[in-house]
Amino acid sequence: MNLLRVASTVSVLTLASRITGLLRESLVAAFFGASALTDAFQVAFRIPNLLRRLFAEGAFSQAFVPVLAATRAKEGDEATRELIDAVATVLVWALLLTCILGVVGAPVLVWMLGAGLTEPGREASIVMTRWMFPYIGCMSLVALSAGILNTWRRFMVPAATPVLLNISVIGAAWLLVPRLQTWGYQPIYALAIGVMLGGMLQLAVQWPALRRLGVLPRIGWRPSSVAAAWRQSGVRQVLAQMAPALLGVSVAQLSLMINTQISTFIGEGVATWVSLADRLMEFPIALLGVALGVVLTPQLSAAQAKGEGQGYSDLLDWGLRLVLLFGLPCAVALLVFPEPMVAVLYHYKKFKALDVENTARAVMGYGAGLMGLVAIKVLAPGYYAKQDTRTPVKIAVGVLVLTQLLNAVFVPKLGAAGLTLSIGMGAMLNAGLLLWGLRRRGSYKPLPGWMLFSFRVLMASAAMGGLQYLLATRIDWLALGQSGVLRALAMAGSLTASALLYFAVLLLSGLKLRQFVRRG
Repeated sequence: MNLLRVASTVSVLTLASRITGLLRESLVAAFFGASALTDAFQVAFRIPNLLRRLFAEGAFSQAFVPVLAATRAKEGDEATRELIDAVATVLVWALLLTCILGVVGAPVLVWMLGAGLTEPGREASIVMTRWMFPYIGCMSLVALSAGILNTWRRFMVPAATPVLLNISVIGAAWLLVPRLQTWGYQPIYALAIGVMLGGMLQLAVQWPALRRLGVLPRIGWRPSSVAAAWRQSGVRQVLAQMAPALLGVSVAQLSLMINTQISTFIGEGVATWVSLADRLMEFPIALLGVALGVVLTPQLSAAQAKGEGQGYSDLLDWGLRLVLLFGLPCAVALLVFPEPMVAVLYHYKKFKALDVENTARAVMGYGAGLMGLVAIKVLAPGYYAKQDTRTPVKIAVGVLVLTQLLNAVFVPKLGAAGLTLSIGMGAMLNAGLLLWGLRRRGSYKPLPGWMLFSFRVLMASAAMGGLQYLLATRIDWLALGQSGVLRALAMAGSLTASALLYFAVLLLSGLKLRQFVRRG
């Protein structure tokens, strides 16, 4: 299996998801602007997303995928299927309880994340939280199926399905906003309906893929089946790994909760500016970090289970070189080209020039720490593959404290940009400590050639950044933001020229891209 080809395929499919995600955010910005109601939706959407990251893509995946990969490598498919059935049974029952508690406790959850919301935003946020809460149930089961499919090296379906959420929200907004206005309901509720439908669609697509592989989970509904699932050794191992992983992800999400809370007190629209900046920041993270994490986690786990120390180290080295190769130019773009991107994507109707300016500043804050945010997606699986979830937790706790100290310094001076800059700086420290830990243990030994490789990437990124600075300062992007065809052509031409210049400099410097082709 060509790992670069697989990672590229995952990236392309993720690209489709991120493009539709940008279309979704652009539509929301055009329909609702940066207002109390959009802040209410962002707070409400944070709640199921927070729990999804805690229990689905976060602690659960970090614990489940390495155990699943190791079980398959050592004990074969039959034992792996038994593990899948037991884990699915425990997960479903836990999700039922979580969803019930979430719907009932929505007012408390909204207060925890958005105490600064004023009416009618607070009430709308509570209603939308209740409507969207079952989304966490769907997405946790999606994470279960994605972990199974990735372990069986079926990467395409899990990578493609996230686009369904964005399509669902876009469709719901387009079709339901005018109807809800006619019926006397808040039009913003259309977004919550779209989120719930999107979660159901993702699950509906992945479940048949499991059936075709013969690994569709069999859920135990009788008390005796549930008790047997709890006693299964693999389940106990997953739960044991989940406990510290849950703490680690909780620390990261606690930081997000604090930042969301702070944003609602800074002023109206701030939560929306930060959320839109999140979308642009997540674009390169998803294209590179998530794709590499998806590919590397089962590969690293299998290498660790087989005792292939050199292969394990080489996988990390390969992933980190790709982080630098593709992550650094993305970071440069977020730092020098944010206003054109924000203007082209969001500057319509109710989203004003002041909103563009503040969102662009928030994007720059993320740009300063993008390399750390991406590198964590490669470095953290290095610990999870060894079933060490405690070390990343210790690092995350320290980073949380640092992030809030930085907030105290940056937010009074920079506002929304201070929140994102604090996260970026914390991510850089997090990645640095994770790398240092792997080096100190001897788990990762860099291959020769890093210095020359880094110089080539820095030189190409500097050339690209110079071009983007000229494009950002010589063109009136706010004016272009009102012209659909001209806007699209200008942005497409700018990004294409930037990419061509970057890779041309790399090739002229002697870098051979085929060296990154790797089989696993």
